[in-house]
Amino acid sequence: MIVHSFPPVADSRSKLLILGSMPGTASLRAGQYYWNPRNHMWAILYTLFGDGVPEPEYDSRIAFALRNRIALWDSIAACEREGSLDADIKDAVPNDIPGLLRQYPQIGAIVCNGNKSFAELQKHHGASPEVAERQVLKLPSTSPVPTPRYRGFPDKLEAWRVIKDLL
Repeated sequence: MIVHSFPPVADSRSKLLILGSMPGTASLRAGQYYWNPRNHMWAILYTLFGDGVPEPEYDSRIAFALRNRIALWDSIAACEREGSLDADIKDAVPNDIPGLLRQYPQIGAIVCNGNKSFAELQKHHGASPEVAERQVLKLPSTSPVPTPRYRGFPDKLEAWRVIKDLL
């Protein structure tokens, strides 16, 4: 099945771009970034920049990210994928990350949410001046799937703390 990512969330205040790979099935159905309540993204952002409790309304979450100078998008514009796993992504078509960075030149850093996001960014845009002149970090995926190094929320939160220094 061919799936498509969402438009970017960014404004003139954005200093940090968080790039996912492609929203999971639940997020695609809802039309909302990081909609799956088991995904750690919103809990991480609210712990680092708020009171630790994500607001229930999606629009409030987006406004929170933007208030904290965080933009959201995905490395992949469209791909073939059954389910939600990055490992199942085939025939990825990249988003125009350089174009977004030209539109929002104040974005000084890019944080890739997981290995696939980073790999796709580097493959398609790593040599572009818009990406190359910015700090690019690869952080562990906020997916609820544990890895040997990042078992759960506390491990991922600790790794993601670095974004506070990028703003």
